[in-house]
Amino acid sequence: MFPFEDDFAATLRAIVDDVASVAREVASAQIAELRILAAAGRLAEAQTAQRNARVQVHDMALRSIAAEVGGVMRVTDRTVQRRIGEARTLIEGFPATVEAWEQGRIVRGHAIAIVETGTSLPAEIWTEFEQVAISRCERDTPNRLRGELEILAHRMHPRSFAERHEQAAAGRCVRIVPGRDGMSDVVATVPTVIAEGIHDRLTQQARAIIDTRDERVAARGCAGVAFGEAASDGDTDGYRDDDAAAIIATDQRSTDQVRADVFADLLLAGAPALDDTRDTTSGPLGAIRARVQVLVPAATLTGEDDGPCDLAGRSPIDPATARTLAGSTPIWERLFHDPTTGVTVATDSYRVPSGMRRFLQARDQHCRFPGCRVAAIRCEVDHTHDHALGGRTELSNLAHLCQRHHSMKQFTAWRVRQLKGGVLEWTSPLGRTYREDAPTPAVAFTPAKPPPHPPAGPAPF
Repeated sequence: MFPFEDDFAATLRAIVDDVASVAREVASAQIAELRILAAAGRLAEAQTAQRNARVQVHDMALRSIAAEVGGVMRVTDRTVQRRIGEARTLIEGFPATVEAWEQGRIVRGHAIAIVETGTSLPAEIWTEFEQVAISRCERDTPNRLRGELEILAHRMHPRSFAERHEQAAAGRCVRIVPGRDGMSDVVATVPTVIAEGIHDRLTQQARAIIDTRDERVAARGCAGVAFGEAASDGDTDGYRDDDAAAIIATDQRSTDQVRADVFADLLLAGAPALDDTRDTTSGPLGAIRARVQVLVPAATLTGEDDGPCDLAGRSPIDPATARTLAGSTPIWERLFHDPTTGVTVATDSYRVPSGMRRFLQARDQHCRFPGCRVAAIRCEVDHTHDHALGGRTELSNLAHLCQRHHSMKQFTAWRVRQLKGGVLEWTSPLGRTYREDAPTPAVAFTPAKPPPHPPAGPAPF
């Protein structure tokens, strides 16, 4: 436990107060700059309006003003012109957002998220959208809210999400962006759920390679090595067993590097060409499959609603893909939630039963530390009150924490307690409290009359 001495705590408290004060000053300056840039844009528009000018003339006036401002800001006129456009969109199109930012109810990240998600809507809906968006932003961090705001915008759009996704999917492509020093970026524009699955499978395979390094070095008769290393069968392929072991022993690649190597291996060879993570008969590396966590509203699952579904930790996906995943996954089960006869709410053992785990994944959706958005399927189920100290394995004492924040709860002076309804109340070493409300339920039921059986809703898969 970190020793928080009185002097240390006082110094830290002063630093935190200074950060808050500076943040207010920075926000005030940023808003002032946006208003000035928006005024520059209006000046260009007024200058050309007086002359009844063509569009090209208006653009020239805007370029000239942008160049003048850019000389003071020491950035290019192109950058200033772009920022003028962005400033006018925020200042003139989302005035309530600017006001909330100015009052300290939201921060710059919230404002950016509101504008970036709101501008996908027709301009006549912006006012309605930002009113709802601001109220949601006041209770959470920008990165946590972005996915929720995207879903809100999708639901408010006059065209269905399914229709817009179908049109967007027609633009899928792969392109190369040349880089420096002989490197390039391979960029694939694909449906979000496909991208998430690709990244998840690559991550699992990279971890399998890294986690088995020691045992592969120790194993005699190593049949193959990681990407870029030749398979070993005596001297047939140019490597003896001890050569292969030496190569593995000196493999210091990071997860990102191994992930990139496996990515290239899969595309060029069609499968992991050299799979020696544990043996050569079952091909464990190639057997790894992608996992995604999707929250599907019951009405969307049954086809009564055509709105977007939430790819936890990422962004919305189209309902057709969500229904396909729900129908084909081998681990799909209905989630029954009834306080007395449905979900298992407690157990005497330390291990969390699968039914409780599925319920917690649907409830939490992501790490429950304020601001963290790591998906629940990549988090650990933590006993809020430690099991070793008498904490029970029950829904009211369990919550998902990512490895980073789970460790912080264990080894720092941060403390947490779970309130009614799955609300977590975190207390910092300085005594500041942060409430982490349970996410908006993925499924809600409003039956016309009491159902004959406990209502069922989907679990994440």
